Amino acid sequence: GKLSREEFRRQKDLDAARKAGTAPAALDEEGRPINPHIPQYISQAPWYLDTGAPSLNHQRRPDYDDSSNKLDNWYDRGAKAGPAAKKYRKGACENCGALTHKKQDCLERPRKKGAKFTNKDIQADEIIQEVATGYDAKRDRWNGYDAAEHKRVYDEYAAVEAARQKMREEEIDNQTTTDLAAVRKVAKASKSDVKEADADFGSSEDEDADEDKYADAADAVGQKLDAKTRITVRNLRIREDTAKYLINLDPESAYYDPKTRSMRDAPLKNIPAEEARFAGDNFFRYSGEAPEVQQLQLFAWQAAARGNDVHLNANPTQGELLHYEFRQKKEELKDTTKTSILAKYGGAEYLDTAPKELRQGQTEDYVEYSRTGQVIKGRERAKAKSKYPEDVYINNHTAVWGSWYNSSDGTWGYACCHSNIHISYCSGQAGIDAAEASSAQHLLASAPQPAAHEPPKDEFQTQRSEKVDQNYSKRRIGEGEVKLDDERLAKAVREEKKRKERGGKDMDDRSGKKQKVGSHDVTEEELEAYRMTRRMAEDPMANYVDEN
Repeated sequence: GKLSREEFRRQKDLDAARKAGTAPAALDEEGRPINPHIPQYISQAPWYLDTGAPSLNHQRRPDYDDSSNKLDNWYDRGAKAGPAAKKYRKGACENCGALTHKKQDCLERPRKKGAKFTNKDIQADEIIQEVATGYDAKRDRWNGYDAAEHKRVYDEYAAVEAARQKMREEEIDNQTTTDLAAVRKVAKASKSDVKEADADFGSSEDEDADEDKYADAADAVGQKLDAKTRITVRNLRIREDTAKYLINLDPESAYYDPKTRSMRDAPLKNIPAEEARFAGDNFFRYSGEAPEVQQLQLFAWQAAARGNDVHLNANPTQGELLHYEFRQKKEELKDTTKTSILAKYGGAEYLDTAPKELRQGQTEDYVEYSRTGQVIKGRERAKAKSKYPEDVYINNHTAVWGSWYNSSDGTWGYACCHSNIHISYCSGQAGIDAAEASSAQHLLASAPQPAAHEPPKDEFQTQRSEKVDQNYSKRRIGEGEVKLDDERLAKAVREEKKRKERGGKDMDDRSGKKQKVGSHDVTEEELEAYRMTRRMAEDPMANYVDEN
């Protein structure tokens, strides 16, 4: 029970005295002293092995009877207890007449249904044995195993293999009997012809026999041929083959893993994979049927992720059938989608083209050209056409856009009318004349020269003439010569300059209020004043012109 406080204190003092050596050590059941310095968790026995006295037997290996651990100490199978009874006994087995077991546990051959039970069918009783086994013998899975049982199985398989081999030899002998007879006839005929020539050198029959003997014993490279069974056994690797790690001794070449005996990359990079003796393990992994197996494995994983019961290793046939159905449905869906798109948008005629191999491959057409580029033999290759429509004339044009280039301003246009506006209507020769009239060279050439007897003009008139020459306003396109009043033009120029100084707004000079602008026609002088004071940003000399 639980110790009191006084008893616990005395126990502590006794343990301290034993450790100090002033008190004798405790003794176990066999009288052996117990070291007082052993920890309590080792010296104290568990509850299921506690004997109530100090002991260390729970830390020692228990002693078992060796006679109970022997493998020979097992049940005597089939041992009978004396002779069999002469008549049936009540409660005995209905199949063999033994009292030691019932009918459902009987190991004898069952009798036919309806057969009468006689005294001759009674078997002797078995010996019921009690084998005492220890801990190890009870858990030995091979305890009581009889090796003679496996020898009978081995002899049975050996007999079956011998019978099968005998049947195979008989079939081979029957097939080759006719061929051997014909060969022997030809051999005898040839031997009779050379028999006299071989008389001095020995019998040719003995040599032929020796050759046949050595031919049967000879083996091909990497193969072993059994002449009796006519079965060829190939070795795992032909010893004449060069190991993959010896193909290229450069340490910077493909890496060889000695643990898995694998070399993924090709050891020789400058040789095509189809011509190399060994192109690397990856070449074999992605050639042949390997990619199909990888696609099948990927399909099985994706199907299992979606909740389907598909496993390639557990049921490969099911996985392959499902993969085949999946590909068929995918092709049908692709055809249906293609048909619906063509029915809605059209364009089926563009799909009937030659295969890519024919369009980009080589051809057998022979064409021979002269030095001037003319075709001498063969047919000239057709010129490549653009995807855009060619030689299509719109808006009454007789030339395409981009057929004319204006070198003065660097623009492209139509050669038929010299118009540089895209998709404009063709004006013919009139457009050419108008473009020439509006050109800068033509205006400078057609400007009137001042006479010698004319009086010198004032500063305003000189500035006006320069502005007119700069803006080419004396001859307008389609208008010819324009007559302007000098006074009204000078007034219009001053008004235009004031309007620009005010920021382009119509303001009264005295009040500063916005003037009411009525609707009136623009005169030629106002239009000319606007053109004279306008700044031409595209003119390269505009920065050097005095605006005042």
